[in-house]
Amino acid sequence: MSDRVADNVGGLVRRLSRLLHRKIAGVLALAVHHKSVGSLGAVAGLAIACIFAWKLLRPSPGRRVGGRRKHRGSPSTSQAVAGDDSPASEGDLYVGPLKDANAVETVASAVELTLGQIVRKRLGGYRRITCQLLGVILREKTPEELQKHATVRLPVLEVVKEISKLCDLYLMETVLDDESEERVLSALENSGIFQSGGLIKDKVLFCSTETGRISFVRQLEADWHIDSNLDIISQLSRFIRFQLYISQMESGQIAPNVFTSTSLEQFFS
Repeated sequence: MSDRVADNVGGLVRRLSRLLHRKIAGVLALAVHHKSVGSLGAVAGLAIACIFAWKLLRPSPGRRVGGRRKHRGSPSTSQAVAGDDSPASEGDLYVGPLKDANAVETVASAVELTLGQIVRKRLGGYRRITCQLLGVILREKTPEELQKHATVRLPVLEVVKEISKLCDLYLMETVLDDESEERVLSALENSGIFQSGGLIKDKVLFCSTETGRISFVRQLEADWHIDSNLDIISQLSRFIRFQLYISQMESGQIAPNVFTSTSLEQFFS
């Protein structure tokens, strides 16, 4: 349809051009025989009118009159019809299919974080940590048991070492005598807990009462405290930014800033 219209317009332009050519020739012949100012002015006016008419009716440079040129659709339309997935022309914003974004998320979620990254993420960048020994790092649950033996839980060692690398970690416990202190320090040293990270013997603190442990935590201005005693967790919840309560029993929501886990390593798993 468009090609037929172009052919008709081309024919009309050619006929008009021939007509103007004959008119101009006749006027010029008349001006030659009658050399008057009025005749010359008429010739000049006709010439100007012809120039404007030619510019108005001539075909645009991008379209060949009488020919058949296939129109190119817009990039989005042509690509949609052809099923082409190539990006649009320069300057256009190309947005990949949704399945590509989902694939990226799947790959990212499949990447396993290292223990150090998990610890850093869980602690939220806070640096000073205080942690009870009984029931968290040691197998023993009461000070009376420490008078007989002290045993380090092997599964928790890597977590404690990682925390000591990233944070200012202090360990603390309530003991009944000096022999219990020596027994605990010996068990910790034999486990290799002082061989890496920033944990040293001077950061293992002992006291004779539970109130003493609360005082340690507050004086150190800990960002996190880890404990297996619910009473101490409850008393410190007003003063410590975050706490982790280690318990084998379901305790429900203690406070908004208190987390609960069955073990230290499970919390960072």
